[in-house]
Amino acid sequence: MKGKMKVAVMLGIGKMGFEERDIPNPKDDEVLVKLEYVGICGSDLHYYETGAIGDYVVNPPFVLGHEPGGTVVEVGKNVKHLKVGDRVALEPGKTCGHCEFCKTGRYNLCPDVVFFATPPVDGVFQEYVAHEADLCFKLPDNVSTLEGALIEPLAVGFHAAIQGEAHLGQRAVVMGAGCIGLVSMMALKARGVSEVYVVDIMEKRLEKALELGATEVINGAKENVLERVKQLTDGAGVDLVIETAGTEITTRQAIHMAKKGSNIVLVGYSKSGEMTLPMSLALDKELTFKTVFRYRHIYPMAIDAVAAGKVNLKGIVTDIFGLDEAQKAMDYSVNNKADIVKAVIRITE
Repeated sequence: MKGKMKVAVMLGIGKMGFEERDIPNPKDDEVLVKLEYVGICGSDLHYYETGAIGDYVVNPPFVLGHEPGGTVVEVGKNVKHLKVGDRVALEPGKTCGHCEFCKTGRYNLCPDVVFFATPPVDGVFQEYVAHEADLCFKLPDNVSTLEGALIEPLAVGFHAAIQGEAHLGQRAVVMGAGCIGLVSMMALKARGVSEVYVVDIMEKRLEKALELGATEVINGAKENVLERVKQLTDGAGVDLVIETAGTEITTRQAIHMAKKGSNIVLVGYSKSGEMTLPMSLALDKELTFKTVFRYRHIYPMAIDAVAAGKVNLKGIVTDIFGLDEAQKAMDYSVNNKADIVKAVIRITE
């Protein structure tokens, strides 16, 4: 497809602008996707606010966004499983396929991954993208491209639930009711966990957690979290804790509330990268710690869960902005974290 497309670019810390670029041509194993929705992730906001995450430093102009959904408009000659008109969710990371991690199925750990919106790789706050067809997953008729864009964060939630060996009959706590906390909660429910309690200090997020199926919510700013969990479990503690807040206090609480022999899954990144934790207690309880880095082999499962009505992805969206409103979308997301659960950029109708 010949022509130009509009691209929203980060021009510097706290500054967005626009460029006109050529619509990309898909390679033989790729499809060209007309993007319709792209979610705004916490990592996008972090790059926008600070210009870097660890060793990944933005060199403007840089394109943010790695949670896309859209419609196939052109197909490479080797692509058989997709056709023009198919609506798809795009998995944003292309891996090498040859390293030990790829060969053993743990491709999310590939050291040579090319991932949307991870410097120096541009993201997808733009009208079109050419992407490897095997990383584009067809959406059923009853799953929208808005939901398709949110399969990416949902995949993190399912990966966390799987890492924690979540199953029917358990009681679990999710620390943090942001986007990843909420999708983790819904993933736990979809996997049959009987009771899921959600902890946060922002009331609007807790209200959203209840709306989306949390059994109980606990406001850590108003209640003693450990005492409340003890009440809810008759003193037994919980079978699984998924920590998405990334703070030392919530991680310490996770160790205290976990039942002996249970799992704690660490998802949230702490700002300092370091914590002091009560490890003697963790040893006494023989707790198992698991961590999460993105996801692997999750998209088909996550799409099925949405199609089956087990996960309400639309329910986490609180704000939708047009591509022309990229600056407003980023500024509003940065300055209204207590009110926003998930903001999305609508690229095209």
